[in-house]
Amino acid sequence: MNRQRRWWPLAGLMACVLGAATGCATSAGSPEAVQGSVSGPIKPRPITWLNSRPSDGPVIKAVAEVAAEYGKSHPGFKLNIVSTPDRPSYLQKVEMLAAAKKLPELFDEDATPFAEKLRKQNRLVDVGNLLEEFGAKDRFRPPALQYQQFDNGDIYGLPLEFAMEYFWYNKEAFQRARLDQPKTLDDFIASCKPLRAKGYIPIALDGKDGWPLERYLAYYPFRLYGNDFVKNLKKGDAKMSDTAGKSGAEFISRLGKAGCFADGFSSAGYTDATDLFTTGKAAMINDGTWDLGLLATDALPKPMRHNVGYFPLPTTPGAVTGPGDYVVSSGIGMAVNSQKFDPLVKDFLKYLVAHYPAKYAAFGQLSPTKDTPTEIPPGATPVYGQVLREADRLGKQTAKPWDTELDPTTNNVVQQNLVLLAQGNMSPREFEKSIDQAVTVNSPRYFAK
Repeated sequence: MNRQRRWWPLAGLMACVLGAATGCATSAGSPEAVQGSVSGPIKPRPITWLNSRPSDGPVIKAVAEVAAEYGKSHPGFKLNIVSTPDRPSYLQKVEMLAAAKKLPELFDEDATPFAEKLRKQNRLVDVGNLLEEFGAKDRFRPPALQYQQFDNGDIYGLPLEFAMEYFWYNKEAFQRARLDQPKTLDDFIASCKPLRAKGYIPIALDGKDGWPLERYLAYYPFRLYGNDFVKNLKKGDAKMSDTAGKSGAEFISRLGKAGCFADGFSSAGYTDATDLFTTGKAAMINDGTWDLGLLATDALPKPMRHNVGYFPLPTTPGAVTGPGDYVVSSGIGMAVNSQKFDPLVKDFLKYLVAHYPAKYAAFGQLSPTKDTPTEIPPGATPVYGQVLREADRLGKQTAKPWDTELDPTTNNVVQQNLVLLAQGNMSPREFEKSIDQAVTVNSPRYFAK
């Protein structure tokens, strides 16, 4: 209950800010700016990128290097990088700046309902058109672009990452428990009891941030219905109490009853969860290739360095998605403010698109472009290269994270109540009812019928 009291004031504030941002008249960007077709002399000046990323992470380091190089040939140019890694704080900041019409030239934004409102107000530059004009669109991996797409297929966020999400597991723990890699979601749940019996926490989970547990909610519906269910749910055209929704709620409840998560998981953060796995205390963790530096290098404690395996999202009987279809993302995208878009911003973005991928790949990361090989770092284990090669074996569908699909207030309700559901303090039926009520109340402000 204390968790709910902490979140609701923030949710209420976000709703008020969103109302201000989306319910009033705005001075829209020009048609030329929205389409990315501005032209004229380039006049160097400082511009700003507001982002939600670790300041010492590879994305910011790579962008900073490109910006510094661009500044050498464009005296007077500087990219001010303003980082707010805490996602709830960042979203609150963006929404308040949007309401005051003070968004900077560049800012991080997923293809969320809030971003859709900005798009409809002509406040975002069409990045898809921009990449076409740069002759760069075909360089990008299709899943990287798909992740940035709105429901109508348009792209308003520049992909800066590419990551595949897997279940990483402790080989020794599985051997001791006499387990094979789970083939189905039911096998996955069944693995928890024998792992517990051998003294392991079955699954390390960041329960504090909300979105990691929300991933699990999406897995059964994605396997059985693809992304159609969440696309319909967010608009009120489907219900959490439908068969698809029930499958997700029941999955969370069953994981909790099987003792799959650590006691007190709701207070564990991202670092807490990864530490449990990398020190051998937890048998599995759901994580992305952005953490290869932790999971597949000599940064691992010695006993774990050659003890880490991985498997993709298990399937289920009757699945409409294939084994190669799972969560593949290009991270939060870089949005471009059409109200501050001019020839300088356009020219810098063109330079960034051309030079960023190689710099990002040099940090051992998968580039969002398909023609940029990753530089495997010294001390990498064989798993590092194995996982990189998975990028060439992906299926045609990628699971859409629900936190980028649902309206913000409903998403808060989902994340709060998921913890209660997993802890056994809320039944699946109560959970389903709470989500259906939240969608009924909140979705009309974001999704026109």
